[in-house]
Amino acid sequence: MADIICLGELLIDFVPTVTGCDLASAEAFKKAAGGAPANVAVGLARFGVSSGFMGKIGDDGFGRFLAQTLAGAGVDTSMLIPTSAAPTALAFVSLRADGEREFLFYRSPSADMLFSPEDVDGAALARSKMLHFGSISLISEPSRGGTLHAVKLARERGLRISYDPNLRLRLWPSADAAREGMRLGLAQADTVKIGDEEVQFLTGVADPIAGARALWHDGLSLMAVTRGAAGCIWLTRDAEGEVPGIKVEAVDTTGAGDAFMAGLLAGLAELGDQPLKAAELDRICAFANAAGAVTTTARGAIPSLPDRAAVQAALKAHGRVTTP
Repeated sequence: MADIICLGELLIDFVPTVTGCDLASAEAFKKAAGGAPANVAVGLARFGVSSGFMGKIGDDGFGRFLAQTLAGAGVDTSMLIPTSAAPTALAFVSLRADGEREFLFYRSPSADMLFSPEDVDGAALARSKMLHFGSISLISEPSRGGTLHAVKLARERGLRISYDPNLRLRLWPSADAAREGMRLGLAQADTVKIGDEEVQFLTGVADPIAGARALWHDGLSLMAVTRGAAGCIWLTRDAEGEVPGIKVEAVDTTGAGDAFMAGLLAGLAELGDQPLKAAELDRICAFANAAGAVTTTARGAIPSLPDRAAVQAALKAHGRVTTP
């Protein structure tokens, strides 16, 4: 049984072996498991939280590699469905000298895009406590319908709903379609992690707090706005706070937001039904910030996701509190 089920895309990231080059000049790439919801599932498992992954992969070598990677990390893969109708998704990721990235996706379609309402494991949801999903599976049918059906079943069963409106504009038909789809997912959630650039994209508001408040709805209990190396801002219905990040030498920022998400959800899972108090949210967000920061110090997403001890060590080295 998985306490937190992550739903969505699972793919192969091909990352250049040398930092500071674009795709045209990169001579070699390293294969790494990726996909935002899958990264979160592995991050949770490394933090000692029972997690599972729901989605589709190609019935091919890459798909088998991904399934083995998740299972090897301790993620429940019983809800992962192989299909011969489409291959596993691929993404080539170029790394600038500062660790920032540019993505080139191969998914026309890919297996994850074929996830349908019939693929939703309602029995697994009934045994879980939280469902986490992202915006990529909302881009097109049938994965949009499959995702929304899973969210509906999860809500009917009393699960907490977590969402990450992860912007990959090139995957959407248009900017307007991206805004509509990202907002659709946000309306379903009670817990949201969103980047400050995504807040501005959705609202046109540069100030992250004002922008986040513009996105707020009555069903939300928590929104965390990530700000890269600067840390994050958390917001509840009646309060807000800012938690600084920690400074590291970034090699590759791939997966940093997903590590943050895993840290946030791990802390919330530990709190259970307790009220969200400022001191607890500061502590949880400090852990999540550090999880994201540590992830940037190595290449790839899943390979670089830290365990709890590594995050605690990073926090201790910067004189911060150590546990969520």
